[in-house]
Parts: sequence; structure tokens; C-alpha cells
Amino acid sequence: MSEKSTIEWTDATWNPVTGCTQVSPGCDHCYALTFAERFRGVPGHPYEQGFDLKLWPDRLDLPLKWRKPKRIFVNSMSDIFHKSVPEEYIFKVFDTMVKADWHIFQVLTKRSARLAKLGNSLPWAKHIWAGVSVETQQYTWRIEHLRQVPAHIRFISAEPLLGPLSDLNLTGIHWLIAGGESGYGYRSCDPKWVRDLRDQCQQARIAFFFKQWGGRTPKVGGRVLDDCTWDDFPINNMDRN
Repeated sequence: MSEKSTIEWTDATWNPVTGCTQVSPGCDHCYALTFAERFRGVPGHPYEQGFDLKLWPDRLDLPLKWRKPKRIFVNSMSDIFHKSVPEEYIFKVFDTMVKADWHIFQVLTKRSARLAKLGNSLPWAKHIWAGVSVETQQYTWRIEHLRQVPAHIRFISAEPLLGPLSDLNLTGIHWLIAGGESGYGYRSCDPKWVRDLRDQCQQARIAFFFKQWGGRTPKVGGRVLDDCTWDDFPINNMDRN
């Protein structure tokens, strides 16, 4: 199942895997878990199994059918590097991405150790981006794993941003997304944390995208680039040859 996305930094989602398990504080109020569990036990529904992990081989070729180029968030409802996803299935997902080279694929994970372990054996074509989630200073080690991956574009998702991320080493990173937590029980995002990340990105000359402040009715942020223009980031003019 795939659909047009309301996530501001992508165009569509593609979920050849659904379901996941929580691994860090950023997962505490997981929107995907909340959504999926609403339908647990509903016969015939794609989330009849709730948020239990499930492979969907019949969805593997979906991006090949979308002829209009899109930025595609891979596994918005799971994590492709979850320990229960077989390596051979991960390679099948990447095989589709390599073939569908008119799209841009955004692969985001919290399982950065497995990303790094498999990274050199996966076909990181220029249109396949690698990213890790970092919600607090405690998890900045995921960035070190990301740096080991030979992807053309590496990005960080600091969402939900649950604390300051100070003095990040942004060497080899091309893009950073920041945003507060939304939904019931949300944890507040301090504007100082966001401004500091923006300033770090400006200093490192990498693209910065502010998504939202969060809350029960989050106010959309959008692009906050200041003197780092969006053209500095090869999102539309990337050489794919």
C-alpha cells in the first residue's frame, strides 16, 4: 500500500514492510503504531495484524508502475533494517529502487548498526538516499553509522526533537530535518534546539528543513534555509548518470 504523502519533505510513501518495534524514546508516541492498531482484528484490512511486522512481496514493484517522478519515503510504516526483515528481502527492495531510477528514494532508519553492517553490500545508486533518526544527544552515534554508508545523499531526521543536539559532526551529511512531536501526549520542542540545529547546518553548508513545532495541532514549519539556498542541495538537479 502506497499513497500520496502529507509529509512535507517527501511526495509519496511506499511500504513493502509494515509493522515495527520500539527501540528508543522517539518511538514512544509512534504515529504508525497508533494508526495500525486501530485496525487490529478487522478482517481484510491491511492492518488486520495491527503493528506486527509483515512483509508485502506484492508491493515490491509498485514504484515501477509510477511513471511520474516522485520523492518516495521508504517504509513510513516500518523500518527496512528491522532485525526481522530478511537480508534477501532488503536486497529485493533495493533492486526495485535501482530499477526505478526516475524516482528519489528516501530510506530512513533507527537501526543504524544494521544499516552500517549491510551498507557496503547494497547498491546505493545516486537516487537512493540514506538517513538515520536522531531524537536526543544520546543517539548521535547513529550518525557515525550513517557516515559509513556509501550513499550519494545522507540525511538526519531530528524528529521528534526531544532535546538539544549540540556540536554535531556533520561531515559527510547533506541534509537535516528537524521537527517537534505531534499528537496526544506530545513532548514539547524548545525553539532554542531548532535554532541551534539551523545554525549548525548553516555553518556546515548543508540543507536544513524545519517540518513543524509539534503539539496537538502542530504549526507547519517548512524550509528554513536563510543563506543556505535550496539550490545548494541537489534535490532536483542531481546528476543521475
